[in-house]
Amino acid sequence: MKITQIRTEHYRIPLPVVLSDSTHGDISHFGLIVTRIGTAAGLEGMGYTYCVGDIGGSAILALVRDDLAPSLIGEDAGRIERLWERMWWHVHFVGRGGAASFALAALDIGLWDLRGKAQEEPWWRLLGGHDPRVPVYAGGIDLQFSLNALLKQADEFQEQGFRAIKMKVGRDQLSEDVERVAAMRSHLGADFPLMADANMRWRVDEAIRAARGMADCNLFWLEEPTIPDDVAGHARIAREGGLPIATGENFHTVYEFQQMIARGAISFPEPDVATLGGVTPWLKVAHLAEACNLPVTTHGVHDLQVHLLAAIPNSSYLEAHGFGLDRFIRNPLHIEEGVAVAPERAGHGIEFDWDALQEHRV
Repeated sequence: MKITQIRTEHYRIPLPVVLSDSTHGDISHFGLIVTRIGTAAGLEGMGYTYCVGDIGGSAILALVRDDLAPSLIGEDAGRIERLWERMWWHVHFVGRGGAASFALAALDIGLWDLRGKAQEEPWWRLLGGHDPRVPVYAGGIDLQFSLNALLKQADEFQEQGFRAIKMKVGRDQLSEDVERVAAMRSHLGADFPLMADANMRWRVDEAIRAARGMADCNLFWLEEPTIPDDVAGHARIAREGGLPIATGENFHTVYEFQQMIARGAISFPEPDVATLGGVTPWLKVAHLAEACNLPVTTHGVHDLQVHLLAAIPNSSYLEAHGFGLDRFIRNPLHIEEGVAVAPERAGHGIEFDWDALQEHRV
């Protein structure tokens, strides 16, 4: 399959409700960068990535359009490992993660979509075919919600079919976080899976104190307790805090996961296919985690990542993220009784409503 053209588009997507966390504050919209890869055979693969508040969206667009896409024209779309490595080294000097990994993801996802369509296989089968039914949790972005609004949201999540929920922590006073987590635990019951996400808010000593303060609330995991750069700090938190640690949404290379795993600093690796560089490195992280007896969870783009977790034997929960694209997708992900089912449509199976997206084009 010879690549003949690549189109790249940039959208600014408004959120139905303003969301909030400890790092980004109030969030009213996000950026969406979409690639469409055409071939001489007439097939088209579609990929995309995103960014919070559209910060960096124009930079990602430029990397794809001006630097990476031209390097793929005329190439064989089936040689994905070769093309990924070529793109990686093409922007290596200014990349090695960050915006470059977002840009690589938008193209790599499109290449894997092409492969699935060419072989008439859905991703989850193409990439491993373990189990199409994936446990899913609702990822609340709700730090500044009142306690009543937080509990009301939990009820709404359960009405929507969720049987696990993640809430935000990282308020100005630890006592507030402990009170809110305890209230959620009481509201949901002793055995309902409840996660808490600090979005990198704390220093290591603060994270250890917070983990100990929440120890009686039976959290399934504590997510991103401190900055992603502090591997030794994460190891201390895991060792001294007493809670399982999930992290990885702010990792943009396989090597960052390797370092965390090697130090025993992580219980639930959390790769995001749209920010790590695509399906190609995501699978490497998943297999690395499996070799170390660790389960994999996800962050964001649940319509894509349901396939990835369904493909592997060491999957944990899929996050249904607040940055959803349901209103722009013709067949959005269906969730029932705590489970999301990977679709059988070829490739990733996502078809955008381009007319609905058009009014948000940058």
